[in-house]
Amino acid sequence: MGRVGFIGLGIMGAPMAANLLRAGTELSVWNRSPEAAARLGWQGARVLGSPAAVFAECDVVLLMLADEAAVDSVLRRGTPELDAMVRGRTVVALGTTSPTFSAGLEQDVVAAGGRYVEAPVSGSRVPAERGELVGLVAGVEDAVEPVLPLLRGMCRTVVRCGPVPAGLGTKLAVNLYLCTMVAGLAEAYHLAGALDLDLVAFQQVLDSGPMASAVSTLKLAKLLERDFDAQAAVRDVHTNTRLVADAARSVGAASPLLDVTRELFGAAEDSGAGALDMVAVVTALEQRDGIAVAPRSDPVRQGSGRRPGAGSR
Repeated sequence: MGRVGFIGLGIMGAPMAANLLRAGTELSVWNRSPEAAARLGWQGARVLGSPAAVFAECDVVLLMLADEAAVDSVLRRGTPELDAMVRGRTVVALGTTSPTFSAGLEQDVVAAGGRYVEAPVSGSRVPAERGELVGLVAGVEDAVEPVLPLLRGMCRTVVRCGPVPAGLGTKLAVNLYLCTMVAGLAEAYHLAGALDLDLVAFQQVLDSGPMASAVSTLKLAKLLERDFDAQAAVRDVHTNTRLVADAARSVGAASPLLDVTRELFGAAEDSGAGALDMVAVVTALEQRDGIAVAPRSDPVRQGSGRRPGAGSR
């Protein structure tokens, strides 16, 4: 395979692109924020000045963009520039959009003479850094097969899901579980703090029991340290819950837990926590009842949950 393009170097895109570079891929990159592209340049990527420039010198271009509007903007969709960019090239969409959007994008890319692969990934920043994402791939065989080595350079597992948009449908079903699980974990932690329990003991029970997972262990540690550095940001998770809800409504599937979870993430984003990690959904609960939990490193906490006086009304 010749030179590969990568557009979108945010929380997820930057470590994914870095893994491709480490695997020996000749990579051309573009990002709306030039600082992120420059960091990849220091690692050996060729930094270009526009998406069109990336497409001009690459046969395969991977997109890891924030949302549907960003995809349309980068591809100049609805203009003749789209045809000129994608003709004879393979577009690999790594981000999370609605299945309907992805199906329409495939039609436009194919009509312009290009190939389209849907490959959303399951995982957040840390799995992205470690190359431990799960790729959910959909598309026609002759488009998918050549890009599988690239996906395996970023993912621990690559799952073939069928035709577009089955990859995104699978991703949204998985995200329903993820989002409700993390919201439930935050609520359990919040209750433990409100009860003034030993949160280290609470952590030990969860981490040692049958409910433990890589996600629960990582996110609970972040909650105890009050570490809200984003691995998957609240605003992105809130967007994901909207996409999941829309998909459920489109087929008449009930999603009551998802609906409550979406409300909590929306409240957290509205309060200013949008750029924080998804565990910051706990702040939406704290704002409702006025009970805040001190971080584990807080010397005045002395092993119990609440800050002195927290939650008094």
